[in-house]
Amino acid sequence: VQLQASGGGLVQVGDSLRLSCAASRDISAYTVGWFRQTPGQEREFVAALSWNGGTTDYAASVKGRFTISRDNAENTVHLQMNTLQPEDTAVYYCAALLGTSSRYLYAGAWNFWGQGTQVTVSS
Repeated sequence: VQLQASGGGLVQVGDSLRLSCAASRDISAYTVGWFRQTPGQEREFVAALSWNGGTTDYAASVKGRFTISRDNAENTVHLQMNTLQPEDTAVYYCAALLGTSSRYLYAGAWNFWGQGTQVTVSS
C-alpha cells in the first residue's frame, strides 16, 4: 500500500487544518492512523481508527481537538485538526496497519507510511 499525505501548511494559533491521506488501493481491512514528528524526537502517536471504524484513540494532547475519519469508498483517511497550538507543529505522517495490533501506539507496529506533511502553527 502506498500512502500520500497532504494538507499541511502554515497556520495561526487557534486555526484549523484538515490533513488527507490517499491510499493506492483498498484499505478497508487496515487500521489507519496519524503520527507526528519534530526534529530530534521520535515519531509520536496522534490518532488511530480501526479497520471497521468502530474504535478510535487519540493522544491525550490532541483529544477533543483532532478527529480522525476514513472514507473506505475513496481509500482516504482524514485528520481534522482544530484549535491548533504551537506545540502541534510537526511533520505529520499517515500510516496503515493490517488488521489490528495491541501495539498501535508505537510506530514500529505499523506496516505502511506516507511521506509526511509539514504543519506549522505560528503564534
